[in-house]
Amino acid sequence: MTDVASLAPFLGGALAVGGVAAALSRRRELLIRWCCWAVGVPLVAGAFWWGTPGVTLLALVVAVVAALEFGGLMRLSLPDRVVLAVAVSGVVLTSWLAPGQEVRAVAVGALAIAAVPLLAGDSAHGLRRLGAGLLGLVWLSVLAALAPLGATALVLFIAVSVGDIVAYFTGQQVGGPKLSPLSPAKRWSGTLAGAAAALGVLAALSELSWPTAVAVAVGAPAGDLLESMVKRGARAKDSAHWLAGSGGLLDRIDSLLLALAVLLLLR
Repeated sequence: MTDVASLAPFLGGALAVGGVAAALSRRRELLIRWCCWAVGVPLVAGAFWWGTPGVTLLALVVAVVAALEFGGLMRLSLPDRVVLAVAVSGVVLTSWLAPGQEVRAVAVGALAIAAVPLLAGDSAHGLRRLGAGLLGLVWLSVLAALAPLGATALVLFIAVSVGDIVAYFTGQQVGGPKLSPLSPAKRWSGTLAGAAAALGVLAALSELSWPTAVAVAVGAPAGDLLESMVKRGARAKDSAHWLAGSGGLLDRIDSLLLALAVLLLLR
């Protein structure tokens, strides 16, 4: 098992290598993305180093932002978005304050989400609002696993991120058959190369097991496709436009979310 402190040299080295690669590419988009990583990675690592309170705080911030972005994609009303954000935050807090009661927290959240269109008497769009809210609740509630998983979650984040980067560059350079009509830019060559790189990271950080392997090799690409399906349905390129060079936060964590879900199911 890996502890958070031992990951610091790896994270620093990865950022340095990424910075050199971005500079050599001379591509403005990659340079901006690297700058975001240079700010975000220390914040994430610092939250995990702080322990359960830090990770819970991080998960709460991510949950609220991602819920609001998801609500925007699905064109939910402001009350729907607020209740979704509160419901997901409730599940995250439950994982810290009342471990083992997360399923009940999800059930309470589902009832609250259902109550909004019901109380509004929305017969025209109520079913769509309810379905979108429940999808968001189930999808984003896996953030509650960050604190209990601890350093394993941080390693999973690193592995998924490295896998995404390798998949992006390999798919562009090698080409080949498309992975799915949901995301025409993604290729099988990139997906396989990304999975291999992610597995290598898990092995290097002593977190390689069959559940973590399936999580990064299958769950991560599936999470990317899931968000692509949501964005295509919403006719949107990005989940938001506030994160320089990256769209929105949901665009950056889509792979991690389903990887976490797969890991929870297999463990």
